Amino acid sequence: MDTIPPLSLPILLDGATGSELYKRGMPAGACTEQWVLGHPEALLELQRGYVAAGSQVLIAPTFGANRVRLEQHGIFGQVADYNRRLVELSRQAAGGRALVAGDMAPTGLFIAPFGESSFEELVAIYTEQAAALAAAGVDLFLIETTMTMPEARAAVLACKSVSDRPVWVTFTCDENGRTLSGTDVLAALIVMQGMGVDAFGLNCSSGPAEMLEQMRRLTPYTTVPLIAKPNAGLPETVEGQAVYHCPPEEFASYAAGFAAAGVRIFGGCCGTTAEHVAALRAAVEAVDFSAFVPPRRDPDVIPCASEKEARFITPDIDVGETIECTSDLLEDILEAEENAPQGALKIAIYDEDDLYTFAENQYAVKDALCLWTDVPELLEQALRLYQGRAFWDGTGELEAAFLQEMARKYGLVLL
Repeated sequence: MDTIPPLSLPILLDGATGSELYKRGMPAGACTEQWVLGHPEALLELQRGYVAAGSQVLIAPTFGANRVRLEQHGIFGQVADYNRRLVELSRQAAGGRALVAGDMAPTGLFIAPFGESSFEELVAIYTEQAAALAAAGVDLFLIETTMTMPEARAAVLACKSVSDRPVWVTFTCDENGRTLSGTDVLAALIVMQGMGVDAFGLNCSSGPAEMLEQMRRLTPYTTVPLIAKPNAGLPETVEGQAVYHCPPEEFASYAAGFAAAGVRIFGGCCGTTAEHVAALRAAVEAVDFSAFVPPRRDPDVIPCASEKEARFITPDIDVGETIECTSDLLEDILEAEENAPQGALKIAIYDEDDLYTFAENQYAVKDALCLWTDVPELLEQALRLYQGRAFWDGTGELEAAFLQEMARKYGLVLL
């Protein structure tokens, strides 16, 4: 296998895949992965153009190569084969001049109470694809166009369970920084950082101007490199085709602004071409990254997050009265958040029945959450089920080594 040395920041990704494949004959509504395998020359020509333009990482076209998405197109039992063959194509296009990222994308499944899937089902689906990508020899994982916290968390856990390769995550959001499911991307950053991702950012979403505004919201809180993969502007439908109106020079003109906001991994999403990548490369090369001073952070302001909201606590946070997982848990959560101005609540998990109750109602938590139990296995299960970043207030008697492992794996904040 051809290899290249590990990359140093800044890093240049490639541009669009889907919108470029449509130009090369892929029909609307086709299974991209199936079409690419039937027309490999289209992908090879596209990705070789990106490498020639300066891309240091090619994103393998495995976006929808998970079990759920493939089965929607009548493709069963071929997750490993599809991911292997698609990665091989991108490796061939890279020609030893670029790394290959294994692309992982939404399944479209939702956990209860908004859907019929469980969180562990999501983990299993992503683990199957992550294992296939790892076996195919990808250099890193890119979990992108993410819209829900459960899918992002499940995919990260999956990748980390099968490989020690870097894991990058990008969400997609509206002009207010909210995903389709209502998650603030700042909350997503806090949760993903806590789980140990190697880079975080945004993709698709909008044009570079709108994305830069959201990136600046993330800058004060990021401890990992930021990724920016905007579209070439917002699309306009012309004669049934999506047309993007941000030309390469305008697209690349935002590179310095993104760099100042902490972006160190640059690329393009829908509507971007090899010309956009070439212009972006020149703009990034002109940036003096040594001139940027990292933001100062107050060590007494600790980021936590619920599934949808970013929350900040201090080491002496008041958690109020402990809430038990009774049949009234939903009402107790809502009442505590309405009447308790401290901005945090504490939920106790005493047995497995409490886990089921907690799983059904955790979505209602908006404030910072302190999870408590004296049983290690129950705490880990609660942390898997909670779709935010919880904290531990130090009042329990669990082993320090175990708590450190929960902090590493799930982002548990230890006070």
